Amino acid sequence: MNDARQEILNRLKSAIHPEPEKPDFDTPVYHPINEPLEIAFKENLEKVNGSVHIYPSEKELYENLKKFLSNYEMENICCKETEIQQQFKKFQIPFSECAELPETIEVGITGCEFLIAHTGSAMVSSAQKGGRQLFVYPPVHVIVAQKNQLVDYSEKAYTDIHNKFKKNLPSQITLITGPSRTADIEKTLILGAHGPRELHVFLLNN
Repeated sequence: MNDARQEILNRLKSAIHPEPEKPDFDTPVYHPINEPLEIAFKENLEKVNGSVHIYPSEKELYENLKKFLSNYEMENICCKETEIQQQFKKFQIPFSECAELPETIEVGITGCEFLIAHTGSAMVSSAQKGGRQLFVYPPVHVIVAQKNQLVDYSEKAYTDIHNKFKKNLPSQITLITGPSRTADIEKTLILGAHGPRELHVFLLNN
């Protein structure tokens, strides 16, 4: 018995153990983005059922947003962010400030912290006026953003939001990638499962 055991141990000792392949820490984890960030963002968000509307001027953006919102009643369009409210007043776009969100709310309009081209995601935070409600409660979520909020990868967005808030980071930082969805039931994709069923980004590209 001891001889058999010794033989096995000797075989193990003499076995060749190739050196494991060293991990590659130099090659980028993500594929490169070889097109303008706004185009990459649009392509990636629209792959997951979001929509992106890119305009070269403030006037064109808000005129087209006004047309988009004309399908909804004013009292059901909620916007709480001061900068966007000012633009709505400037371009005579009906909306409600919604001190309390109405049960009939149809559209929530917010800004964002950053847009991430690689994944087509919008980074939002609880520091935005309106808190967390307008990101999840309305059936239709509209984000108004500017070109300087576009970044390539999520690491850049997290670095930038840390630099923006320093030690006073918001209590919630969220990435939104397309409308809310689930395929839990018989593998059938359902939009609007736990939040908005539509996500529209209106991007000022200048």
